[in-house]
Amino acid sequence: MDHYSTLGVERTASAEEIKAAYRRMALKHHPDRGGDTAAFQSIEEAYRTLSDPQTRSQYDNPMPEFSGNFDPFGRSGFDFDSIFNMFGARFSHNMKPQARIQLVLDLRDIVQTRRQIIQVNTPQGSHTVEITVPQGIEDGDTVQYPNAAPGGIDLIVTFKIRPDGRWTRKGPNLITQCDLTFWELIVGISLPIVGIQGERLSVDVPPHSKPNTQLRLRGQGLPDRNGTRGDIVVKLVAVMPDSISPELMAAIHQEMVKN
Repeated sequence: MDHYSTLGVERTASAEEIKAAYRRMALKHHPDRGGDTAAFQSIEEAYRTLSDPQTRSQYDNPMPEFSGNFDPFGRSGFDFDSIFNMFGARFSHNMKPQARIQLVLDLRDIVQTRRQIIQVNTPQGSHTVEITVPQGIEDGDTVQYPNAAPGGIDLIVTFKIRPDGRWTRKGPNLITQCDLTFWELIVGISLPIVGIQGERLSVDVPPHSKPNTQLRLRGQGLPDRNGTRGDIVVKLVAVMPDSISPELMAAIHQEMVKN
């Protein structure tokens, strides 16, 4: 195996180029992202060898004892966490068994940190496990719960957020559309809004508001990873009223003639 080819670099590559190539290849082939485990292990071995000046020199200029006595896993100082922490879940060095599940939640379920009871299936059967769901979790996020699965193995949970017909999510902000007649846009109203958890809110629509105006309810959206709440964004959509009286039509026509 050519370690340089494994990382996709030239034999003259600098230490910085080798590190950048390792990160790129590890991201591509990491098992937690659906990559091939064997390829990922080859990438690890290549980086262990080439990132250390002494072992790289031995690799580039092999001595008879190199292939027999060199242990690429014995070098100290290699920071595994630098790459694993990029995934939010750490890949086990010794391929420790893991249990994986997908958990589907509603938007309202991620407003606050909450406890969740889930079922985990293992070769020994189905087991009940309690986990903590972080607030503000994003669709597709993966969280590792060390030793949480039966038998003391790690539990890997991938979160899916069920679409909500009322809301469009943009980071911690929640966007909703509200239909108003032209008269309501012209004169202005207090518009009632039901929040993500069913709370009663309202937003003031100023007189002479234009269609597609966006109004904000600060701090009423979803939390981010630090717990800071985003906003509710209300987009005003103009609709024709169901009926217009003849008197009003006449008044509108008269006003148009004046202008």
